[in-house]
Amino acid sequence: MESGSAARGFTLIELMIAVLIVGILSAIAVPAYQNYLTENKETTAISDIKVIELRIKAFTLENGDVPPPDLASLNAGNLLSLIDPWGNPYRYLQIYGAPGNLPQARRDHNLVPINSDFDLYSMGPDGQSVKPLTGLRSRDDIIRANDGAFIGKASTYDP
Repeated sequence: MESGSAARGFTLIELMIAVLIVGILSAIAVPAYQNYLTENKETTAISDIKVIELRIKAFTLENGDVPPPDLASLNAGNLLSLIDPWGNPYRYLQIYGAPGNLPQARRDHNLVPINSDFDLYSMGPDGQSVKPLTGLRSRDDIIRANDGAFIGKASTYDP
């Protein structure tokens, strides 16, 4: 055993600095990861709505201009995801050919229906929605508007 060697460990200050660095990195990384997860769910909902929209249009063409009564009738073989990334069912409302449904149609800030053929949307992370897109419960919804020309977050929709 050598008499000049001493066991060297970490001092309390060194450990506190290491913990502080890990804390700062976590404070940066966790919100960035949460933002990534949110954007990923929104992108998934947009993609799902586009696929469902195409299936609705194909069903309508295949059945002599008769749209599907509901989303379940589109899902032969369970190939479509009818549940949004937040665990809520996608919402569908036939408008064209069903004048009785027009009062339930989604509306923009001028209270004009945002679609003339059908409404298709996700209620977003809060799972709540109201007809006018200006309502607080509708701002996080992923919507289809302008008969499919716009699919995205309701808060970014500007007619």
